[in-house]
This record gives sequence, structure tokens and C-alpha cells, in this order.
Amino acid sequence: MSKIVELKGQVISEIAEKLEKSSSTVIVDYRGLTVEEVTELRKQFREAGVEYKVYKNTLVRRAAKQVGINDLNDETLVGPNAIAFGYEDPVAPARVISDFMKDHPKLELKMGIVEGEFYGKEQIEEFSKIPSREVLIAKLLGSLKAPVSNFAYLIDALIKKQEGQEA
Repeated sequence: MSKIVELKGQVISEIAEKLEKSSSTVIVDYRGLTVEEVTELRKQFREAGVEYKVYKNTLVRRAAKQVGINDLNDETLVGPNAIAFGYEDPVAPARVISDFMKDHPKLELKMGIVEGEFYGKEQIEEFSKIPSREVLIAKLLGSLKAPVSNFAYLIDALIKKQEGQEA
């Protein structure tokens, strides 16, 4: 009996560590998905740098309580759940799940925790619409580059116009 308790304690510690380490955690109901669909989902998560695991709800509740997340309780964690832990990009788990749900409506988004704040299904769906960090940086750099480029084109046009008048 003590070995089982010890193993459960290790799993609770593992979950607690992942909850603390992750920048976002998204919980889904995976009922109705085939093995092939789950394998495809796991592949998409791996490519996005997201860890996807299935744990017993009681162990997740205990780990959440251990790290001070009281919103994962008996009312919210019911049924078969899988957890996606995002470590680098906070919106990656939500984005992958949202994209996957378009072709596989059996997957159901339930809730999530982003940067330590608990969010319901609707808010997590909104997070999924936020572009990735790389896309946001590219847009920012494009916005910063545009005025300089326009100024350079204007100066070049003025120089060509002056050269045309002198000739």
C-alpha cells in the first residue's frame, strides 16, 4: 500500500512542478477521439513545444492545491481530461487545440491557466487567436521599418527629381 501512496506522491509532485514551470496550461476533454487522432494531436503539440499528458483528476486537484491553484477543484475537473503544458509560448497550447478542434469537433476545450490566472473556455478560445511570438515580433519590426523605408524612398525620389531638373 505504501508503494502506491509513494508513486502517487511522485506523480503529484511531477504535476505540481509542471504547473509551476508552465506559462500556460490548457485542459481538454478528449472523449471520442480515435488513437490516430490523439497521435496526430500529440505530434502537433510536440512541434509547438507543448507537453500533453493525461492524469487522474484527483492527482491534478492535489497538485493544483499544492501550488496554490484553487480553481482546479471538484466542480471544474470532472470527466476524462488531458492537460497541455506550454512552457515557452503561452498561447501555443490554446492555438494548437483550437486548430485541431476545427477538424475534430469531438475534442472539447474546458479551461486553462495562463501566467497563473484561471480562465474559462471562452477566454482560452480568445487566447488562441493571438498570433505567435515570432509573428508579433515580425509585425513589430515591419512597423518600425516602414517609416525609415518610406523616408529613404522619398529622399531617393527627391534626388532623382533634382538630377532630372539639372540635366
